[in-house]
Amino acid sequence: MHLQKVLLEWGRGFSFFARQKRITFDGRHFRIDLVFYNYILKCFVLIDLKIGDLTHQDLGQMQMYVHYSERELMNDGDNPPIGIVLCADKSESVVKYTLPENETQIFASKYKLYLTSEEELSQELQREYRALEYGKEKTNSFT
Repeated sequence: MHLQKVLLEWGRGFSFFARQKRITFDGRHFRIDLVFYNYILKCFVLIDLKIGDLTHQDLGQMQMYVHYSERELMNDGDNPPIGIVLCADKSESVVKYTLPENETQIFASKYKLYLTSEEELSQELQREYRALEYGKEKTNSFT
């Protein structure tokens, strides 16, 4: 997956952990788009990809993923996980009023273009979204 490679180029210490990491509780299934472990920071890095504008629901969903990871994935000596929501556009007000002040675990960002053009990134996000939707359809046909 090309987007996964781009994310691995963010910095040193990133190790791929899972794509579409399925978590289940109370009979409901959720999927974290991408999960990395950074062995320098000693923490999980959770990535959620959004092709539209950022919503408060997106941030709440990431908070759930971060709390789940704290309780179920962390090992002794790990630092708390970091959640990143990458979106096509975001409202600073939505972020400000959804997340606690001085939030250190969850981040929302419009993708800043350094490695690829805006058009290439948009196409890649669309491909990734289609792949995710196809995966959900395929998984639902098995359950």
